[in-house]
Amino acid sequence: MSITTDEVDQPPDLGGVTLVHWPRQEGLRNELAGARRPRLLLLDAAQAPPLVWDELEDWVRLPADDDELRVRADTLRRRAAPPSPPWPVLDADGILREGSRWVAIPPIEARILAPLLHRPGQVVPRREVVESGWPGGAPNSRLLDRRIMMLRGRIEPLGLVIRTVRGRGFLLERASG
Repeated sequence: MSITTDEVDQPPDLGGVTLVHWPRQEGLRNELAGARRPRLLLLDAAQAPPLVWDELEDWVRLPADDDELRVRADTLRRRAAPPSPPWPVLDADGILREGSRWVAIPPIEARILAPLLHRPGQVVPRREVVESGWPGGAPNSRLLDRRIMMLRGRIEPLGLVIRTVRGRGFLLERASG
């Protein structure tokens, strides 16, 4: 399915991204740009595209495929979202710092934490965490679980939690609330 020039008046719901027919709705485009609202410009096949300098704007030629509209709208929504706070940094001395706050992390736990910090919010396979913590050989399962438990207590003051994703691995995220 695709959207055509005739269907622009009844646009699909794109979750906060406004469809603007270019150049017919230039006023609307300018109004949305002034309000820092994401917008997707719809161009007829023969229409020259406008210069786009704003990260909250993109354009597509009609007829446009629904998937293309959704992907472009998703990208614009991500650009419009407020930036997430930076993740704490683990230095070479095993100090995990976030702003003026810090905690000391022992060497094995620092090696366990490193792949989780590189991919916050994503599941890191258990095997990868083990290989990071013990590059010379894998410990038994209980030793890893004990180290994860201790690490959880150390990073809690920084508002971080490590979740176990059963059968897959571990996930580092900010504590809610």
